[in-house]
Amino acid sequence: MRKPIITANWKMHKIIEEAIRFTAELVMKADCQDEVEIVICPPFTALYVVRQALREAGIKWGAQNLYPGSQGAFTGEISPPMLKNLDCEYVILGHSERRQLLGETDEFINRKVKAAIEYGLKPILCIGETLEQRQQGLTQEVCRRQLTASLAGLQAEDIKDLVVAYEPIWAIGTGVNASPREAQETIKEIRNTLAGQFGSEAAQRIRIQYGGSVKPENIRKIMAEEDIDGALVGGASLEVGSFLQIAQGARG
Repeated sequence: MRKPIITANWKMHKIIEEAIRFTAELVMKADCQDEVEIVICPPFTALYVVRQALREAGIKWGAQNLYPGSQGAFTGEISPPMLKNLDCEYVILGHSERRQLLGETDEFINRKVKAAIEYGLKPILCIGETLEQRQQGLTQEVCRRQLTASLAGLQAEDIKDLVVAYEPIWAIGTGVNASPREAQETIKEIRNTLAGQFGSEAAQRIRIQYGGSVKPENIRKIMAEEDIDGALVGGASLEVGSFLQIAQGARG
């Protein structure tokens, strides 16, 4: 039985004081940590205060990115050891915003995934298609290519803690989400691709999230699908009330 996982991706939101207020309220009100794994991924500047607030609350935290190197002359970058030093458990990699805005390739993301695993971080690997690709019927082909390339050179044992997040790019921040059935069809194919690459046992163990305009109003229908194990939440994760409703709605 795969435990549901709900991840908050704050993106470039919340200064330290806002992060402190959010986590204090979250710790006070959260009541489903035993049934749902809750992960908060703040900006780097707020990671320390989030860690301090959540470390005794049964709620996990992670980063939104890393650079695939332990140290060196990489101005502005953050290394896996730096994240481990903050007790991060998870790290989001391959988000479409980084692919599209910053030109990250599958090959570069593959280096990041390997670096995360090497240093004991659990990757949340994001994949997904554009609206144009969807209209051309390329959704599954695009996801298959991104997934296979991003995990190239790894073995089943390496990805035992991997989380995959399917985020159709046309649904991120638009208020329009894939229907639960559409999401399930693509995520089932993602699991089949994982099975082909790493074996059926590994594929059944890996949790696959849906992301893209997830709200309290649609989370139960999304989670009712067989292969969907959680959600990567953007805008709705910025308010404690809406985020907790999503986490609570993910309970079986």
